[in-house]
This record gives sequence, structure tokens and C-alpha cells, in this order.
Amino acid sequence: MLKHAHSGIAYLVIIFLIIVVINAFMGKSSKKQFTDKDRKLGLFALIFSHIQLLLGLILYFVSPMVQSFGVAMKDSTLRLYALEHPLINIIAIVLITIGWSKHKKAEGDAKKFKTFAIFYTLGLVLILSRIPWKVWIPSLFA
Repeated sequence: MLKHAHSGIAYLVIIFLIIVVINAFMGKSSKKQFTDKDRKLGLFALIFSHIQLLLGLILYFVSPMVQSFGVAMKDSTLRLYALEHPLINIIAIVLITIGWSKHKKAEGDAKKFKTFAIFYTLGLVLILSRIPWKVWIPSLFA
């Protein structure tokens, strides 16, 4: 059940991050006013990414895929689950969280959009880089 929740919420994280990133770049380029809607989009992306992190940490400690760490270093699939996926995604969520904190302190709409654009884009790229695509879309790798 946890694995399915972790996978399902991942879709929400990615969707909200994409929306926030596009919105931030459009807002910055069109010199739009940073509204409550923009703030809420960033907040939803932040909340879903933190829920995803909590589910991932629980899975990390109960999953048999990451129990034998020494063996995982010799197998690329196990290494992805044991080291690369959790580490890179934690870094991504830290960047998203920094972006959220910095946007609150930023003065001016352009700076708020720029902060979201930078930090949420970096987080999104890192998350996309460590998704186990063979599991998500096996038909692409068949």
C-alpha cells in the first residue's frame, strides 16, 4: 500500500512542480503580479513533495530492496533504490523548501517568481532524473 501511495503522490508532485515552474517563468517574463494563487501553487507543490519524502523514508526503512546496502552498490537497479533515488530526491526537496522560504523573504513580484523558477526547476529536474522509469513506464524499455 505504501509503495502505491508513494507512486501515486509522485504524479501529484511532478504535476504541481511543472505547473509552478511554468507559472513562475510566465509570471516573470510577463511581469505579472505575484498573487495568492501563485503562492498556493508553490505551497501545494511543497506539501506534496514533503508527503512524498515522508512516504519514501518509511519505504526506505521497510523495503527489502534497500536492506543489503553492500550488495546494492554492485547492481545498478538496487543502487538506484538504495542510494541514488533517495539521496537526489532529498536534495531536490531541500531545494524546493529553500525556494519556498526564499520567496517569502523576496521583495517584489519578479523576485518571487524568479525564486520559484530557479529552485522549483532544480528540484523538478533532480526528481525527474532519479525516477525509476523502467518501473513507471516499462513499455518504453521492453
